[in-house]
Amino acid sequence: MIDLTAALAENPLIAILRGLAPENALPVSDVLFDTGFRIIEVPLNSPDPLESITQIVAKHGAQAIVGAGTVLTTDQVAAVADAGGRIIVSPNMNPDVGRAAVVRDLYWCPGVMTPSEAFTALEIGASVLKFFPAEMVPPAAIAAIRAVLPADAVVAAVGGITPDTIASYDAAGADGYGLGSALFKPSYTLDDIGRRARAFTSALEELG
Repeated sequence: MIDLTAALAENPLIAILRGLAPENALPVSDVLFDTGFRIIEVPLNSPDPLESITQIVAKHGAQAIVGAGTVLTTDQVAAVADAGGRIIVSPNMNPDVGRAAVVRDLYWCPGVMTPSEAFTALEIGASVLKFFPAEMVPPAAIAAIRAVLPADAVVAAVGGITPDTIASYDAAGADGYGLGSALFKPSYTLDDIGRRARAFTSALEELG
């Protein structure tokens, strides 16, 4: 079973499937997996997100990291774990959510914006520091915070990331990129999702 380090090394793009309906879970995840995505997040404010997570885990869970976004409570951590999810992504830095995830041996990815939040999250056991929203944390700010973080801290930029902005966040020291509406909306066709996914993977390839 793939771990987070291997998944990020294979492809640092994180698919955020906000609004995904269970009937589309497999078709959408198939397109993304075939395009090279290895981390898939279904936000909990989507329709029946636990069912979508369960389906995606059953199909791709051995070769991809699947889990939930917008995780705000410890009860939600437990529910995601019971659905087979292995990654817990939050917009905020809630220590209780972090501890609940770490106790269950899940990957915890809290939203942070300041050095204080980042260091506190790492002390609790965060697997990834999610700088969110990236529109409010430009590459220069991430580079400045990155300079004082432990060298092995994993940093992801999330929010407003496009194929054109990946290079600047890469230069700032980001290890991963969370992709929302630039990759997926419920209204997008599978062909459109595939085209958007390929645009991101092409942008990665250009980084060398």
